[in-house]
Amino acid sequence: MQIYVIRHGQTDWNAEARLQGQKDIPLNETGRGQANQNGKALAELLGDETRLFDFISSPLSRTRETMERVRAAMGLTPELYRTDDRLRELSFGDWEGKTLKEVGEERPELLAEREKDKWSFVPPGDEAESYEILSWRIGAWLKEVVGPTVCVAHGGVIRALFRVVANTPTAEASELAIPQNNILRIDPEAGTIGWVL
Repeated sequence: MQIYVIRHGQTDWNAEARLQGQKDIPLNETGRGQANQNGKALAELLGDETRLFDFISSPLSRTRETMERVRAAMGLTPELYRTDDRLRELSFGDWEGKTLKEVGEERPELLAEREKDKWSFVPPGDEAESYEILSWRIGAWLKEVVGPTVCVAHGGVIRALFRVVANTPTAEASELAIPQNNILRIDPEAGTIGWVL
């Protein structure tokens, strides 16, 4: 069972290094180009097997637009995919919209605490999550995947997948660079995960 995962294309907040979390920020022009290119690359990877795949996305607009552009570039009807709320990005709570520099100026003690254990740290705010909490919902989603799947999600979700699928150490998983112009391939049964482009 193969799962291909694509991170949404770039947004202006990505370009400004702002903590985006679950704020619904749209793609920018760079992000739209990345989504189109990922769709062309995925079409080459899957070839005639495309029809076997289920397509699923986070419900946030940046992931949905990415999915629709990916599908259009593959020659598929853009809107024919499902969403799953569990694929939403990690919530950064009160920190969403801020850069880490801004957070450090306001609450240096919390930023220092985060640096000690980024995986388990929960930012301030009622809805905030740690990567550990995120990995629980991503693990629950992964257990329900029953066939070949294409998924469009977020950087935090992909970090959680590295932890859940390959038991990547938490310190490493929390620092992984997650590109927006690449495709991740997962074989959950074999416990393998890696970039294909």
